[in-house]
Amino acid sequence: MSAEPKVRTITVPTRQLLDSLAPLPGGMRAVLWDFESDPEGAGYADIDAVVAPYAGGNGWQQGLRRVPNLLLLQAQTTGYDGLPEVAGGAAVASAAGVHAAATAELAVGLMLASLRGIDAAVRDQQESRWNPHRYPGLADRKVTLVGVGGIGREIASRLAPFEVRLTRVGSTARNDDGGRVHGADELVRLAADTEVLVVITPLNESTRGLVGEQVLAALPDGALVVNVARGPVVDTDALTREVVSGRLRAALDVVDPEPLSAGHPLWGCANAIITPHVGGNSDAFTPRIEEFLRRQVQRLAAGGEPLNLVQSGPWKRG
Repeated sequence: MSAEPKVRTITVPTRQLLDSLAPLPGGMRAVLWDFESDPEGAGYADIDAVVAPYAGGNGWQQGLRRVPNLLLLQAQTTGYDGLPEVAGGAAVASAAGVHAAATAELAVGLMLASLRGIDAAVRDQQESRWNPHRYPGLADRKVTLVGVGGIGREIASRLAPFEVRLTRVGSTARNDDGGRVHGADELVRLAADTEVLVVITPLNESTRGLVGEQVLAALPDGALVVNVARGPVVDTDALTREVVSGRLRAALDVVDPEPLSAGHPLWGCANAIITPHVGGNSDAFTPRIEEFLRRQVQRLAAGGEPLNLVQSGPWKRG
């Protein structure tokens, strides 16, 4: 069994994150690197681990090419699509768990907003119009949850008080502590008996386009599609056709491409709600990411394997 790699210098992209790591464990050094200038107080060859920016496009990824001895790339997000490619042979760790509560509450909020007509009421309010209607509501709805990871579990727990009829779908069929998990290959069949389809599966080659034309066509008239995962998990063109026709409704925190172009048909659909990829972006994020990074640094200082590894890199056992 090979020795564990030793992380001695880690960079963080903001002053607030840097301050939150103090005091550091012995043998560890944290430096500020915002990717707009050189790291403060360290050369590129000294850097062992890098905390990626929370947002800010892809320009920062070019900076990683200057780090010849990178051992670990740490995301501040649950999703990590694209990071293994830019990390090369380095390990990649996600921030899974940090965003779970916030993303789950947005998922439930989007369901409630659509199923109770809150979006329509807001539009009516702008016109000073009192316009009561009976909407489906969330209670007793047949909800199919695609994704049974950490955020999926948080969504499921928040749905329990609403007395929905929940069906869960994972990559493969199995049983877990929550009961039956159906396989993704059953999705078309399950869609036919689904009133609310919630997508929270990671984006990878097996999930890209998972909710495509066949799944969407199988959904009954009036069904709601909620995507709080990644835009490309859902076929945007196929979804747009169904929503523009009025047959389906959508509540989307993520889209493909992101953002949608100014003239995209989904913008003007009364049966669509679009939020700008803010699922994990609540005030809960800051203390949770700071606490997670403190635990990660302690673990690295002790010579342990990083938390939330999604690409093992040099921690791979020989």
